[in-house]
Amino acid sequence: MANYKPDLSCQNKFIPINFAEQILPGTFEYALCYIVENKLDLSGFDAWYNNDKTGAAAYPPSVMLKIILLGYAHGFISSRRIAKACEHNILFMSVSGDIQPHYTSIAGFVAKMHEQIEPLFTQVLMICDEEDLIGRNMFAIDGCKLKSNASKEWSGTFDELSRKKAKLERASKRIIERHQSQDGLGEELITQDLKQKEKLDRSADKITDFLATHEEKTGSKGKPVKSNITDPDSAKMTTSKGTIQGYNGIAINDDKHQIILQAQAWGSVGEQQTLQPAVAQLKQQLAKLNTEKMADKHTIKFTADSGFNSEVNLEFMAQSGFDTYIADNQFRKRNPLFKASETYETEQEKRRLKRSKGKARLFTSDDFHYDEATQTCRCPAGNDMWRSGVNVNSHNQQYTRFCGYLKDCKVCPLQQQCMRKPPIERGRQVQFINNESRKKLSYVDKMKVKIDSPIGRRQYSKRLGCIEPVFGNITVNKGMNKLTLRGQTKVNAQWQLYCLVHNIEKLQNTMH
Repeated sequence: MANYKPDLSCQNKFIPINFAEQILPGTFEYALCYIVENKLDLSGFDAWYNNDKTGAAAYPPSVMLKIILLGYAHGFISSRRIAKACEHNILFMSVSGDIQPHYTSIAGFVAKMHEQIEPLFTQVLMICDEEDLIGRNMFAIDGCKLKSNASKEWSGTFDELSRKKAKLERASKRIIERHQSQDGLGEELITQDLKQKEKLDRSADKITDFLATHEEKTGSKGKPVKSNITDPDSAKMTTSKGTIQGYNGIAINDDKHQIILQAQAWGSVGEQQTLQPAVAQLKQQLAKLNTEKMADKHTIKFTADSGFNSEVNLEFMAQSGFDTYIADNQFRKRNPLFKASETYETEQEKRRLKRSKGKARLFTSDDFHYDEATQTCRCPAGNDMWRSGVNVNSHNQQYTRFCGYLKDCKVCPLQQQCMRKPPIERGRQVQFINNESRKKLSYVDKMKVKIDSPIGRRQYSKRLGCIEPVFGNITVNKGMNKLTLRGQTKVNAQWQLYCLVHNIEKLQNTMH
């Protein structure tokens, strides 16, 4: 029978530790320590402290920065977990020099970093550029949705929040009424009811204060959108795993080594609206880097998925100086490779049914019978429609708009296939592009022609390998998939710290 040496891993052992020997070349922590100690200018943190003559000594910003970034790299987003690691983990002890800050000191440092993170991010980019990690051949933009430190249960329009407040007040009133009508209630039950009433009153007061101190948000079409009481800058977002309260972390990266060049977190702003400010910030970052590498170079390609496709964005990108490839939501349907693919159509239908909660597909403009010569239109049910608008401007195009008669739409047997909700004030509306407008190619039409070309498809196919692994590394490999701070400014700084971890990891093989 084989005889093996015993496993002594569960036993305690006192051994001498040289902290410097624990940080091995080629590792993330080695690159982190080298960059922070030798490459970064941390003088911006000095303004935080005024203790040269009086007061206790502060934790060095270099140490705090190192343990925070090391914690993030290991998925320790919580300040408590980072503080505990500094007390028990040899690697954290080695990086910090056996300094053990309290978790409140770590949390306070992260919360205040929003003014210093931008210069640090740029400095790391400069190091990446010195190591020739930025190719400037293709840039790609995308976003990932991260949970915020706020409950989605406290989200709603002002009208919805007012109704929730009234509901809470009615529940509190019912408790009082029950106590007044029943004198024989036990003391234990009375105590429980009073605690419940106090909780309901606090929640109602919380909504009252929010409604009194904030203005209602409106969307691009002027309609009210949901606000969150805990973190007003965050937004409800739909993901593949359900609805979350969070932020959309936008990043632009280079395709050579997937270095993140620009990063910003957005809350209640649609993805389309993030493109222009992101590109403007990208240009500012590029101007700070080695401009000599920009000379005598071909035009940089820029790719994005259909979430960023709009007439306004494409017009902006046409003037940006980038060779842009942005797909639309019908891009794959026009691809001959997917035309005969039953799997693709099946999966698309599954996603559509999930989004629509099993509702049937509604009629589109193609299902209506439009006669441009006579300017008449009939609906799928065969009813005549009246012309409600001529030369209606929409997305830089002009349309002729028709509307169904309300009396017809109310009793139509095809109503559920035609309208999302039963008609109340007007019937189904539909519009058709005018002939003159059709002759004038929009930026969306131009992009369709460009991206459907063999070169366009080949260039856009590179987007997936350029940007998607970045978010996979940050959210899955590193576990940085949620946010601990609140407010646009602080959350944006934390998202940039996450991206900073990614960029430093790319540098670790060059730091020996």
